[in-house]
Amino acid sequence: MYSVSNLTTVADCDVLLGIAQKEKSDLNFKKLSEERLVTNYSNTAVEIDAILQGVNAEIAAVDTVIAILPEGPTKEAEEKRKVRLEYRKFLLENRKESYGAVALLEKELDLERVNKQLAEVDVFIAEVTTHRDTL
Repeated sequence: MYSVSNLTTVADCDVLLGIAQKEKSDLNFKKLSEERLVTNYSNTAVEIDAILQGVNAEIAAVDTVIAILPEGPTKEAEEKRKVRLEYRKFLLENRKESYGAVALLEKELDLERVNKQLAEVDVFIAEVTTHRDTL
């Protein structure tokens, strides 16, 4: 696959292997970072969904209470509570966009890309090493 036959000295092979090993080390670090991001995005997305369901249920309950309360301070307090809940829902929905399914898939793609790069660096190292052993 690679034109390793153009390498004529062990020293050239060693230089290339050193560069490839550094690249592999960098990619392993990047892989670890991407794996952590995927885990965090996955956990956060589930957590946000659960909280959002709770807030929606609470809004529905407050709507029921407001509907049966007579005008007065208790009803006003419940209406204010509903506004706070709707604001919390708004914030959660915005966070969900940042940590939701689309963001998780993007992070999974990034991780898979790094895995493919690592595999290709391994192929390169193997080919250069094999050729170096023939010199």
